[in-house]
Amino acid sequence: MFGLGMSEMVLIGIVALIVIGPKDLPGMFRALGQFTGKARGMAREFSRAMEAAADEAGVKDVSNTIKAAANPQQFGVDKIKEATGMTKGPATQALSEERQAAKEKMSDAIAKAPVERKAGEAEAAPAAKPEGDT
Repeated sequence: MFGLGMSEMVLIGIVALIVIGPKDLPGMFRALGQFTGKARGMAREFSRAMEAAADEAGVKDVSNTIKAAANPQQFGVDKIKEATGMTKGPATQALSEERQAAKEKMSDAIAKAPVERKAGEAEAAPAAKPEGDT
């Protein structure tokens, strides 16, 4: 509370007791409590009014859009779903057919790569072996 430690609060209490007096101290604390309650209520009401005004202006929608764009993980998941055709629509179905053809082409190339590499290694192995070694 206001960054005051226990020792500072005790010192303020002792000064208040001396200055105000023990007879009027409870009344002063009651008035201080009522004032604090009213101030908090007004602050709460002001906050609610500002939030309502922001909701009417569409600030929450803009904020949600910015948060979604700023979250790369969620943004990536949405784009993956869109690219894999998990979302419905004619454009994504045509895209998935194109992607299927590209996938098959890549799969064929990936399957041929090790066979071609081994064939190349087999041809290079006898040529790399010196003739004097047995």
